[in-house]
Amino acid sequence: MLAVQIKQPGSADELFIAPYPTPKPAANEIRVRVHATALNRADIMQREGKYPPPEGASLIMGLEIAGEVESVGEDVKRWEIGDKVFGLLPGGGYAEFAVMHQDMAMPIPDGWEFTDATAVPEVFLTAFQALHWVGSLKAGETVLLHAGASGVGTAATQLAQLMGAEVIVTASSGKHELCLELGAKHAIDYRKGPFLEELKELTDGRGVNLIIDPVGGDYFDQNIQALQPDGRLVMLAVMAGGKASANIGPIVFKRLQILGTTLRSRSRDYQIKLTKEFMDFAYDSLIGKTIRPVVDEVFSWHDVAKAHRFMEANLSAGKVILQIKE
Repeated sequence: MLAVQIKQPGSADELFIAPYPTPKPAANEIRVRVHATALNRADIMQREGKYPPPEGASLIMGLEIAGEVESVGEDVKRWEIGDKVFGLLPGGGYAEFAVMHQDMAMPIPDGWEFTDATAVPEVFLTAFQALHWVGSLKAGETVLLHAGASGVGTAATQLAQLMGAEVIVTASSGKHELCLELGAKHAIDYRKGPFLEELKELTDGRGVNLIIDPVGGDYFDQNIQALQPDGRLVMLAVMAGGKASANIGPIVFKRLQILGTTLRSRSRDYQIKLTKEFMDFAYDSLIGKTIRPVVDEVFSWHDVAKAHRFMEANLSAGKVILQIKE
């Protein structure tokens, strides 16, 4: 098969497409002819040599795919050749074929394009995990989502509303319209400076119950101040750096919880359970279009370097897609 590979760790110019061994499905796996995959920040970090794949995972980038089942392992009962599926991977999505455990695959809803389906797994599962499993979001609470126009942010905005919560986001002003369209009650322009004062005004000084933060850095102290008593801060990444200066007293006096989580490095059993619970909670809403994936740009995989540069420039709102099979 053909796959996107990396000459050496570095810039997007190091990406190239060349032959690579076609993966063979294990007894409980399916092999998917990949029609589309999606970009994630983890791909950029892996390209730069900063985020190696988990042990045993494919060295090829790509954490989610949509395509057609091309072959099945001997113990596979759920899927047949020709079924249209999408799902999460620990790696291997930037290729013509990829293998995945049969219980990680989800059926593509009727009428969906492959480019829409591949925009779901990583961001919706990450958002569901952060909001529900880790953040324990409850109906009637208020959640602050940093990077609200990102793939995870757009997914979390919609899922939080399904959970009965009110959503406030931070995003650049040019992306506010999308955030509000998806259901955020308020959008704060982070480029104007610290977000805390405006957040306090919007909440009449109360703050929020839950914060989902992929930014880190200087946001940490503001996050602590922005949380109500018994509030939770869920850290997904540290895009602005892993060091921060903060007054930690409120953590004690407001009984705050500071939580960190990842998804790619989780066990397969964990990811299977998460996929199933997400399906039970949200799949009907996807079918009914109550919630939807947000696709910003679709690139041919032959333009993979261009797609990486587009994401690195923070130009996207929602997902950036690579179309592999026309």
